[in-house]
Amino acid sequence: MNEVIRAQEIGLTFQTADGPVHALKDVDLTIGQGDFVSFIGPSGCGKTTLLRAIAALETPTEGRLSVNGMEPDAARKARAYGYVFQAPGLYPWRTISGNISLPLEIMGFPRADRRQRTARVLELVDLAGFGAKYPWQLSGGMQQRASIARALAFDADILLMDEPFGALDEIVRDRLNEALLDLWAKTGKTIAFVTHSIPEAVYLSTRIVVMSPRPGRITRIIDSSLPRDRPLDIRDTPDFIALAHEVREALRDGHGDD
Repeated sequence: MNEVIRAQEIGLTFQTADGPVHALKDVDLTIGQGDFVSFIGPSGCGKTTLLRAIAALETPTEGRLSVNGMEPDAARKARAYGYVFQAPGLYPWRTISGNISLPLEIMGFPRADRRQRTARVLELVDLAGFGAKYPWQLSGGMQQRASIARALAFDADILLMDEPFGALDEIVRDRLNEALLDLWAKTGKTIAFVTHSIPEAVYLSTRIVVMSPRPGRITRIIDSSLPRDRPLDIRDTPDFIALAHEVREALRDGHGDD
Protein backbone atom coordinates (compact mmCIF):
# COMPACT_ATOMS: atom_id res chain seq x y z
CA MET A 1 0.00 0.00 0.00
CA ASN A 2 1.35 3.40 -1.01
CA GLU A 3 1.08 5.45 2.20
CA VAL A 4 -0.58 8.85 1.77
CA ILE A 5 -1.57 9.89 5.31
CA ARG A 6 0.15 8.60 8.44
CA ALA A 7 -0.79 9.44 12.02
CA GLN A 8 1.45 8.12 14.81
CA GLU A 9 0.38 8.49 18.46
CA ILE A 10 -1.40 11.76 17.68
CA GLY A 11 -2.75 13.75 20.60
CA LEU A 12 -4.27 17.21 20.50
CA THR A 13 -5.15 19.36 23.51
CA PHE A 14 -6.78 22.79 23.28
CA GLN A 15 -5.93 25.30 26.00
CA THR A 16 -9.06 27.22 27.03
CA ALA A 17 -10.02 29.68 29.75
CA ASP A 18 -11.75 26.79 31.54
CA GLY A 19 -8.70 24.55 31.35
CA PRO A 20 -7.32 22.06 28.81
CA VAL A 21 -9.66 20.20 26.46
CA HIS A 22 -8.27 16.87 25.28
CA ALA A 23 -9.65 16.44 21.75
CA LEU A 24 -7.52 13.53 20.47
CA LYS A 25 -5.45 10.85 22.17
CA ASP A 26 -3.11 8.11 20.85
CA VAL A 27 -4.45 8.19 17.28
CA ASP A 28 -2.66 5.73 14.99
CA LEU A 29 -3.80 5.48 11.38
CA THR A 30 -2.46 4.86 7.89
CA ILE A 31 -4.45 5.82 4.78
CA GLY A 32 -3.25 4.39 1.49
CA GLN A 33 -3.46 5.79 -2.01
CA GLY A 34 -6.95 5.46 -3.48
CA ASP A 35 -8.59 4.62 -0.13
CA PHE A 36 -12.00 6.00 0.79
CA VAL A 37 -11.87 6.25 4.58
CA SER A 38 -14.82 7.46 6.65
CA PHE A 39 -14.54 8.70 10.23
CA ILE A 40 -17.58 8.09 12.40
CA GLY A 41 -18.26 8.64 16.08
CA PRO A 42 -20.36 10.66 18.53
CA SER A 43 -20.50 14.47 18.37
CA GLY A 44 -17.39 16.04 19.88
CA CYS A 45 -15.24 12.92 19.47
CA GLY A 46 -12.56 14.69 17.41
CA LYS A 47 -13.45 13.53 13.87
CA THR A 48 -13.32 17.04 12.44
CA THR A 49 -10.32 17.94 14.61
CA LEU A 50 -8.38 15.02 13.12
CA LEU A 51 -9.36 16.05 9.58
CA ARG A 52 -8.33 19.63 10.31
CA ALA A 53 -4.98 18.42 11.69
CA ILE A 54 -4.37 16.53 8.42
CA ALA A 55 -5.15 19.79 6.60
CA ALA A 56 -2.77 21.82 8.82
CA LEU A 57 -5.73 23.80 10.22
CA GLU A 58 -4.95 22.44 13.71
CA THR A 59 -1.59 21.40 15.16
CA PRO A 60 -1.23 18.17 17.17
CA THR A 61 0.35 18.60 20.59
CA GLU A 62 1.70 15.03 20.57
CA GLY A 63 2.82 12.49 18.00
CA ARG A 64 3.69 12.76 14.34
CA LEU A 65 1.47 13.37 11.31
CA SER A 66 2.54 13.20 7.67
CA VAL A 67 0.72 13.83 4.36
CA ASN A 68 2.45 12.54 1.22
CA GLY A 69 5.58 12.10 3.33
CA MET A 70 5.58 15.76 4.42
CA GLU A 71 4.54 17.74 7.45
CA PRO A 72 0.89 18.83 7.00
CA ASP A 73 1.84 22.50 6.52
CA ALA A 74 4.35 21.57 3.80
CA ALA A 75 1.67 19.40 2.17
CA ARG A 76 -0.73 22.39 2.23
CA LYS A 77 1.86 24.57 0.50
CA ALA A 78 2.44 21.78 -2.04
CA ARG A 79 -1.34 21.72 -2.77
CA ALA A 80 -1.55 18.07 -1.77
CA TYR A 81 -5.24 18.15 -0.88
CA GLY A 82 -8.59 19.85 -1.42
CA TYR A 83 -10.90 20.50 1.53
CA VAL A 84 -14.72 20.43 1.48
CA PHE A 85 -16.41 22.02 4.50
CA GLN A 86 -19.83 21.25 6.00
CA ALA A 87 -21.36 24.32 4.33
CA PRO A 88 -20.62 25.18 0.68
CA GLY A 89 -19.10 28.56 1.59
CA LEU A 90 -19.68 30.07 -1.86
CA TYR A 91 -19.37 33.83 -2.33
CA PRO A 92 -22.81 35.12 -3.41
CA TRP A 93 -21.36 37.91 -5.59
CA ARG A 94 -19.31 35.47 -7.69
CA THR A 95 -20.68 33.09 -10.28
CA ILE A 96 -20.26 29.35 -9.77
CA SER A 97 -17.32 29.40 -12.19
CA GLY A 98 -15.92 32.40 -10.33
CA ASN A 99 -16.17 30.57 -7.00
CA ILE A 100 -14.50 27.46 -8.39
CA SER A 101 -11.68 29.41 -10.00
CA LEU A 102 -10.98 31.57 -6.92
CA PRO A 103 -8.31 29.24 -5.41
CA LEU A 104 -6.69 29.03 -8.84
CA GLU A 105 -6.58 32.85 -9.04
CA ILE A 106 -4.99 33.01 -5.60
CA MET A 107 -2.43 30.39 -6.64
CA GLY A 108 -1.56 32.38 -9.77
CA PHE A 109 -2.80 29.99 -12.46
CA PRO A 110 -3.02 31.64 -15.91
CA ARG A 111 -6.52 32.69 -17.07
CA ALA A 112 -6.75 30.08 -19.85
CA ASP A 113 -5.70 27.32 -17.43
CA ARG A 114 -8.31 28.50 -14.92
CA ARG A 115 -11.06 28.36 -17.53
CA GLN A 116 -10.03 24.87 -18.66
CA ARG A 117 -9.81 23.47 -15.11
CA THR A 118 -13.11 25.03 -14.09
CA ALA A 119 -14.90 23.58 -17.11
CA ARG A 120 -13.41 20.15 -16.42
CA VAL A 121 -14.48 19.99 -12.76
CA LEU A 122 -17.96 21.36 -13.54
CA GLU A 123 -18.32 18.41 -15.91
CA LEU A 124 -17.02 16.02 -13.24
CA VAL A 125 -19.69 17.07 -10.72
CA ASP A 126 -22.45 17.24 -13.35
CA LEU A 127 -22.77 21.03 -13.28
CA ALA A 128 -21.77 21.76 -16.88
CA GLY A 129 -23.90 24.66 -18.07
CA PHE A 130 -24.28 26.17 -14.59
CA GLY A 131 -20.99 28.06 -14.42
CA ALA A 132 -22.61 31.45 -15.15
CA LYS A 133 -25.24 31.01 -12.40
CA TYR A 134 -24.91 32.52 -8.93
CA PRO A 135 -25.06 30.40 -5.74
CA TRP A 136 -28.54 31.66 -4.81
CA GLN A 137 -29.84 30.31 -8.14
CA LEU A 138 -28.80 26.73 -7.26
CA SER A 139 -30.28 24.18 -4.85
CA GLY A 140 -28.39 23.20 -1.70
CA GLY A 141 -27.21 19.97 -3.30
CA MET A 142 -25.94 21.78 -6.39
CA GLN A 143 -24.12 24.31 -4.21
CA GLN A 144 -22.38 21.47 -2.37
CA ARG A 145 -21.35 19.93 -5.70
CA ALA A 146 -19.89 23.31 -6.66
CA SER A 147 -17.96 23.27 -3.38
CA ILE A 148 -16.57 19.83 -4.26
CA ALA A 149 -15.64 21.12 -7.73
CA ARG A 150 -13.74 24.00 -6.14
CA ALA A 151 -11.75 21.52 -4.01
CA LEU A 152 -10.97 19.48 -7.13
CA ALA A 153 -9.98 22.43 -9.33
CA PHE A 154 -6.23 22.27 -8.71
CA ASP A 155 -6.25 18.47 -9.06
CA ALA A 156 -4.90 17.48 -5.64
CA ASP A 157 -4.50 13.75 -5.03
CA ILE A 158 -6.30 13.91 -1.65
CA LEU A 159 -9.83 15.10 -0.90
CA LEU A 160 -10.71 15.90 2.74
CA MET A 161 -14.47 16.14 3.35
CA ASP A 162 -16.02 17.32 6.63
CA GLU A 163 -19.60 16.02 6.70
CA PRO A 164 -20.44 17.74 3.41
CA PHE A 165 -23.95 16.27 3.03
CA GLY A 166 -25.14 16.46 6.65
CA ALA A 167 -27.53 19.39 6.10
CA LEU A 168 -29.21 17.91 3.02
CA ASP A 169 -32.42 15.93 2.85
CA GLU A 170 -32.31 12.14 2.42
CA ILE A 171 -33.08 12.02 -1.32
CA VAL A 172 -30.50 14.68 -2.23
CA ARG A 173 -27.97 13.03 0.09
CA ASP A 174 -28.48 9.67 -1.65
CA ARG A 175 -27.95 11.32 -5.03
CA LEU A 176 -24.75 13.02 -3.91
CA ASN A 177 -23.45 9.82 -2.32
CA GLU A 178 -23.85 8.12 -5.71
CA ALA A 179 -22.20 11.07 -7.45
CA LEU A 180 -19.27 11.04 -5.01
CA LEU A 181 -18.64 7.32 -5.57
CA ASP A 182 -18.73 7.93 -9.32
CA LEU A 183 -16.28 10.82 -8.98
CA TRP A 184 -13.97 8.68 -6.80
CA ALA A 185 -14.04 5.89 -9.40
CA LYS A 186 -13.21 8.36 -12.20
CA THR A 187 -10.40 10.21 -10.42
CA GLY A 188 -8.82 7.57 -8.16
CA LYS A 189 -8.33 10.18 -5.44
CA THR A 190 -7.73 9.36 -1.79
CA ILE A 191 -10.74 10.51 0.25
CA ALA A 192 -11.01 11.09 4.00
CA PHE A 193 -14.65 11.70 4.91
CA VAL A 194 -16.30 12.72 8.20
CA THR A 195 -19.90 11.61 8.80
CA HIS A 196 -22.42 10.93 11.57
CA SER A 197 -24.39 8.52 9.36
CA ILE A 198 -23.75 4.78 9.59
CA PRO A 199 -25.45 4.00 6.22
CA GLU A 200 -23.42 6.76 4.53
CA ALA A 201 -20.13 5.50 6.00
CA VAL A 202 -20.88 1.91 4.97
CA TYR A 203 -22.08 2.85 1.49
CA LEU A 204 -19.09 5.05 0.61
CA SER A 205 -16.05 3.56 2.28
CA THR A 206 -13.31 1.04 1.75
CA ARG A 207 -12.54 1.42 5.49
CA ILE A 208 -14.56 2.84 8.37
CA VAL A 209 -12.70 4.40 11.30
CA VAL A 210 -14.78 4.30 14.50
CA MET A 211 -13.89 6.87 17.16
CA SER A 212 -14.69 7.06 20.88
CA PRO A 213 -16.11 9.99 22.84
CA ARG A 214 -13.61 12.69 23.79
CA PRO A 215 -10.71 12.39 24.02
CA GLY A 216 -11.09 10.95 20.53
CA ARG A 217 -9.40 7.60 20.03
CA ILE A 218 -9.72 5.09 17.25
CA THR A 219 -11.51 2.09 18.74
CA ARG A 220 -12.01 0.05 15.55
CA ILE A 221 -11.03 0.14 11.88
CA ILE A 222 -13.50 -1.90 9.83
CA ASP A 223 -12.59 -3.02 6.31
CA SER A 224 -15.50 -3.08 3.88
CA SER A 225 -16.30 -6.36 2.15
CA LEU A 226 -18.61 -4.63 -0.36
CA PRO A 227 -17.68 -4.43 -4.05
CA ARG A 228 -16.52 -1.05 -5.36
CA ASP A 229 -19.47 -0.93 -7.74
CA ARG A 230 -22.28 0.03 -5.34
CA PRO A 231 -25.76 0.87 -6.58
CA LEU A 232 -27.99 2.42 -3.92
CA ASP A 233 -30.02 -0.76 -3.54
CA ILE A 234 -26.91 -2.53 -2.19
CA ARG A 235 -28.10 -1.08 1.14
CA ASP A 236 -30.86 -3.70 1.20
CA THR A 237 -28.45 -6.63 0.91
CA PRO A 238 -27.47 -8.90 3.83
CA ASP A 239 -23.77 -7.94 3.46
CA PHE A 240 -24.54 -4.22 3.79
CA ILE A 241 -26.87 -4.74 6.75
CA ALA A 242 -24.27 -6.93 8.50
CA LEU A 243 -21.55 -4.32 7.97
CA ALA A 244 -23.80 -1.53 9.28
CA HIS A 245 -24.53 -3.67 12.34
CA GLU A 246 -20.80 -4.17 12.90
CA VAL A 247 -20.23 -0.40 12.79
CA ARG A 248 -23.14 0.22 15.18
CA GLU A 249 -21.78 -2.34 17.66
CA ALA A 250 -18.31 -0.80 17.42
CA LEU A 251 -19.79 2.62 18.25
CA ARG A 252 -21.58 1.15 21.28
CA ASP A 253 -18.41 -0.60 22.43
CA GLY A 254 -16.49 2.67 22.08
CA HIS A 255 -18.99 4.40 24.35
CA GLY A 256 -18.57 1.56 26.83
CA ASP A 257 -14.81 2.17 26.97
CA ASP A 258 -15.30 5.77 28.02
